[in-house]
Formats: sequence, structure tokens, C-alpha cells
Amino acid sequence: MIELYFYPSPNGLKIAIMLEECGLPYEVHPVNIGRGEQFRPEYLAINPNNKIPTIVDQDTGTSVFESGAILIYLADKSGQFLPAGIEERTRVMTWLFWQVGGLGPMAGQAHHFRAFALEKVPYGIERYTQECNRLYGVMERQLSDHPFLAGDYSIADIACWPWVVPHERQGQNLDDFPNLKRWFETIRERPGVQRGFALGHETQMDREGYRFLYGQPAAMVDEQAAGAAQKENTK
Repeated sequence: MIELYFYPSPNGLKIAIMLEECGLPYEVHPVNIGRGEQFRPEYLAINPNNKIPTIVDQDTGTSVFESGAILIYLADKSGQFLPAGIEERTRVMTWLFWQVGGLGPMAGQAHHFRAFALEKVPYGIERYTQECNRLYGVMERQLSDHPFLAGDYSIADIACWPWVVPHERQGQNLDDFPNLKRWFETIRERPGVQRGFALGHETQMDREGYRFLYGQPAAMVDEQAAGAAQKENTK
């Protein structure tokens, strides 16, 4: 049994989709990151980075954080969506690392400046909207002669797809990227993707949520964790 600590952001959804696609039994533990539940001591014990997602494999006692690492772990555990051959595996890993190092962070910044920031920052909006556009172009070229990013459907596609779902919030139009649109719609029709995506959808944070999500120097994280521990002890 896999325990999934989950919030329906793109990074959380990629793990829900992977679990559905590979058919591993799992149990969802919602983590309300807009109310500081990621700072609870029991959560920090399995994810010192106080982010989501995290999994705990009850079969082995293994906990894994960082969505790319989780995808690799689940692929190896299930024997699915990550080839064994070194050349094929490297292609998949290359696109997975491209997502966790590029598409995710840049799209996340576009989301922040375009939809979540309390004040409009034109430079930030322009910078990250255009970088998302460039990254969409990278996928468009790759998909012009490949059905999926690394050949066959893989964890690379599972990693990228949830980040393309909110393309409008990133200022992108899929009609400008016909190969990417074909890929996006093909994956959207997969039953496992639909089941995983049905677990929830990210919503814009209220002002209290901003306190937990943005501007977190180390001292603030320590303060939030101490406050969460004190709250638990007074129950």
C-alpha cells in the first residue's frame, strides 16, 4: 500500500495519475498547504522540504519526496512506464529532468505572477509567460516526430501533462502548438489519467494561504513548524 500525501497542484496530480496508471493500491492523505498542514511535525518527518507530494510505501517503510523521485520509485516498483534498457531509460529520464528543472519551475512562476501574486509585476508576467512559450515550443518540436516525449508513453509524459493542463493560466494557446495539442488530448483520454485528475483541482489561495506559501525563509519555516507542534500538543 502506498500512502500519498496530496494537494491537487500539478506536482501532486502527476503522482495521483501515476498511481492510477500503474495500478498500485494507495490511500490519499490530503495536505492543506493553504492552512499550513505541511509544517506539522509528522509531515516534516517524511518530507523535510515541507512541500507536496510525498509517498510512504507501507510494504517497505520507504518515504520519498520530490515528484520526479517519486515517479522513478513507482515506475521501478511497478515495472511500468520506465524502460530497463539504458538508452531508452536515459531518454525518459532526460525529459523527466527537463520537466522538474524547467517546465515545472517556469510554469509555476508564470502561475504566480499571472494569477496568484498580490500585486501585478509586468516584468515577471512577461518573463515567465515567454519562457513558458519557449518550453512549449521545445515540446512541440519533439512531438512533431514522436508520439510521446521519449518514444512510448512514460513517466516523462505523466510528469509534463499536469503542467500543461493550466496552459491558459500560463498565457498559452494550444492551437499555436498542434503537435503538443494532439499529445495533450491523447493523454487526457487515458482512463488512469482521468481517475487521477479527478482527485481535485488547484484553486487560488486566499490571503491566509499566502502566509504559508510565499516568502518562507528558514526562520519562518521553523516558526510555522513550532506553532504546528504546539497546536497538536494542546489538543
